[in-house]
Formats: sequence, structure tokens, C-alpha cells
Amino acid sequence: MRRPTLEVVAARAGVSRSSVSRVVNGETTVAPEIREVVMRAVRELGYVPNAAARNLVTRRTHAVAVVVSDPPQGVVSDDPLFSTVVRAVSRELEAAGKQVVLMLAESDRSRARVEEYVAGGHVDGVMLVALHGTDPLPAALARTGLPVASFNRTCAPDVPYVELDNAAGAALAVRHLLERGRRRIATITGPLDLFESRERLDGYRAALRGTGRRSIVALGDFTRASGAEAMRQLLEDDPELDAVFAANDLMAIGALRTLRQVGLRVPEDVAVVGFDDIEAAAYTVPALTSVRSPMADQATATVRLLLGLIEGGSRDRVVMPNDLVVRESS
Repeated sequence: MRRPTLEVVAARAGVSRSSVSRVVNGETTVAPEIREVVMRAVRELGYVPNAAARNLVTRRTHAVAVVVSDPPQGVVSDDPLFSTVVRAVSRELEAAGKQVVLMLAESDRSRARVEEYVAGGHVDGVMLVALHGTDPLPAALARTGLPVASFNRTCAPDVPYVELDNAAGAALAVRHLLERGRRRIATITGPLDLFESRERLDGYRAALRGTGRRSIVALGDFTRASGAEAMRQLLEDDPELDAVFAANDLMAIGALRTLRQVGLRVPEDVAVVGFDDIEAAAYTVPALTSVRSPMADQATATVRLLLGLIEGGSRDRVVMPNDLVVRESS
């Protein structure tokens, strides 16, 4: 059987073809009684809108690009929280009737391909994930004129974003260690070209300010290996340190491994606190104290920000709160 057309639906409903078109394209100017008879006819006839034709009328593709901008080594996309973010984004976009187009931008070539695809009108908007501070992609995509929202802050002032209160979370962790009587508290930072790494370092320093304790800093890259190596360096530089705040849980887990290897007890000799509260934090030995990051909520809020932008909404940034989950390591 041939698929029913707009004309057939209009005849069944007893209205004009243009009225049917406005109803199936979601226009809000149609009277409720007209909408009701049209939708009844649509259901009775099994009418399925022609997506290509509808897109020409509405200038909407009903697709959203989720762009992960990450270096080739996959520092962020390898993080166990990445799958949490992607699942939350997919669920929220699916609930909104949007097709998800996942794109990876790992090099200049792939970034250019993403920019060309977005500028070609294949999507209604873009959600950016895992951006480094110097990444040129946010500004390039903003210049396409399409709505763009970022999961975390970017260096592009025209791109609204949702972020954690990283500085406050880090300060919360350090104050917890101070309250436990720790006197020589070090930190292992993430890559300092990431806004969240710098903010967590700022929070660490802010919590120590005025306490008479000095900052003890080692650089990591958000991986377990970098946390293990940074912990080794910290112990060599200051054998008397009695606490460490790692800017994410993977580095904290690496630090726990080094402490165990050199024969130091956690938390008796050195207390350890991480950031993110990944699932593995509850299963380390000892279980890891960590700043909980509501990543799924942050992802959902970013999608809602983007959907609002697509509909002409505000460009306000959103800051998500976090809290501390105290376990055995501190």
C-alpha cells in the first residue's frame, strides 16, 4: 500500500492541507479542535511525516551533535565517568525526540571535519564535552551560528556552559583534612590547561591560606600512572607530608598504590582524598574519601541548556554543587 499523504490526511480530517502541515510540524498556532481531528486522522491512517520534507519546512534536523574534544591519548574519554556522561546525554536527548550524533575531535583534521559537518546544517545544535582551555573548536563552532553548549567551561566567551563548583569542592576536601589534624597537605593536580584542574588547585590553595601551611604541588594528568608517579615525587620532596588531595579519583588510586608500595599506611601515615567519587572509590583498600561530582546531573543540565538555546532560550551558565563522601582513606 502507498503511504498516506498530507492530502489524504486532510481529506479524512476535513481540513486544509496547510492545517495538517502545521499540526504535524508542531506549530502552536493551530486551534486545539483542529489539532485533535488531524491527529485522529493521522492515527487512523498510520500517517508518518516525511522527515526530509518536514526539515525543509521547519529548518530543523531534530539531531544534536555531541562532540568530544580530547587528545589522541584519550585522557578524558578513558575516564570511567565518561560513560556516565554519554548515557545521561543520550537519555535526555532521546526523551526530547532528538537523534544523537557522537563525534570525536582528536586532531586538527577531525576538528575541521566536525566544524564542516556542523556548518553544513546536519544538526540543530552542539554539545561539547572534555574541552581543553586552548581548544579552538568552541569558538569555531560558535561562529557557525548554531546553538552550542558546553559540558564544562571553555575559553570561548560566547559559549554557555554547565560546570561543577570545582574550587569549592577542592576546598571542602582540604578543610576536611585540616579538621583531621593534618599539617602537611599536598595536592596532585590535573592538566593545567583544563579549567577544572586550575579551579581545583585554586580551591586547595584557598583552603590552606591563613593556616600557616604551605602549598605542596605535583602535576598529574588525570591518569592512575600519573598519580602514582606524582605521589612518589611528593614523598621524595617532603617525606614528612601526612595528607594528599588528588584532583581526581584515578590519580588518588595511583597515589594509594605508591603509598602501599613504600610501606606507608593510609590514613594513619598519609590521608588521601580524591575528586569525582567514581564507583571504584568505594572499593579501593582502604575505601577512598572523595568529592562527589554529580556528572549525570551536569550532563542532563547541559542538554537542557542546549535544548533551551535551540528554542531561543537564555545563555546563562550553570554551576553544579558537590559534596564530600567520607570513607576510610581520610
